[in-house]
Amino acid sequence: MERERKARIYRKTKETEIEVVLNLDGEGKTELETGVPFLEHMLDLWSKHGHFDLTVKAKGDIEIDDHHTVEDIAICLGQAFKEALGSKEGINRYGMSVVPMDEALGQVIVDVSNRPHLEYRIDLPDSRIGTFATELFHEFLWKFALESRMTIHTIVHYGRNSHHMIEAIFKALGRSLHEAIQINPKQKGIPSSKGVL
Repeated sequence: MERERKARIYRKTKETEIEVVLNLDGEGKTELETGVPFLEHMLDLWSKHGHFDLTVKAKGDIEIDDHHTVEDIAICLGQAFKEALGSKEGINRYGMSVVPMDEALGQVIVDVSNRPHLEYRIDLPDSRIGTFATELFHEFLWKFALESRMTIHTIVHYGRNSHHMIEAIFKALGRSLHEAIQINPKQKGIPSSKGVL
């Protein structure tokens, strides 16, 4: 019987208390309580397009700003993804998706490499979307890449609306990750000539 690719991460600091439960082989179901509505919207899209079941319950010092909450959710989500994925035997390893969102075109390429790197080729025109500071978008992606230990390239080829641009990337990230972690029957063992990732 194949191992269930699931994980639960709990993190508590003086600034936040976070619980993340992730099932990589889910149906796109979400239960999100973070106090950061825009991030919840994006995580819901990420889950739907990646076919991940995701629960995030977070309490943070959002009376100051959203920074600590967003950062710590990304840390926990990255750790959950890495733990749920396990040994990486038999996976595709690479994934790519290009997603249009009205006038914006976003692209994400991932390598589940055990080498954390974020390439961020995105120029957002707005500093805020509602109450959400758009600088936190980079912070989220970088901490997710770091803690999941994967290489993530994000590119917005063009766009005018910051909401659309970020949405295109979250959808593309979900779809590219879904492709990367699929079990490939032709792939025997670890998908690397080194024999290890």
